[in-house]
Amino acid sequence: MTAFDVPAVPESLDTVQNRFAAWWASLGVDDLPRRFALETALAEIAANIVEHTARSDRETGRRYSVELDATPEAFSAVLRDNGLPVDLDLSAVTMADVDAESGRGLALAIAALDRLEHRHEGGHNVWTLVCTR
Repeated sequence: MTAFDVPAVPESLDTVQNRFAAWWASLGVDDLPRRFALETALAEIAANIVEHTARSDRETGRRYSVELDATPEAFSAVLRDNGLPVDLDLSAVTMADVDAESGRGLALAIAALDRLEHRHEGGHNVWTLVCTR
């Protein structure tokens, strides 16, 4: 497992993608479809955390952690942020209209993954992303 913590700022998105690439390379797994699916969903959820923090929660010191794991059954990522609680029904998420400038991130993550879960516990939003093998 690989775990790291970053500030909830736009610059963190490069760190998340770079750390994901290094983690995936360390696995020695040749599974491009699953890599693309998990990497896409991870980037979208991380971007949503950063965007939500910038738009609705101006408190400084907001951070999020990323845990990447691979088991014989699945590849997964768990993101935890200390931002404001998100009230979200993932079953109601739909793709934004073609002309919309935003609103595709969660729909893309749901489409890419075998499982996407969100919960709020212990003062953190917890996102679990899973691609089964």
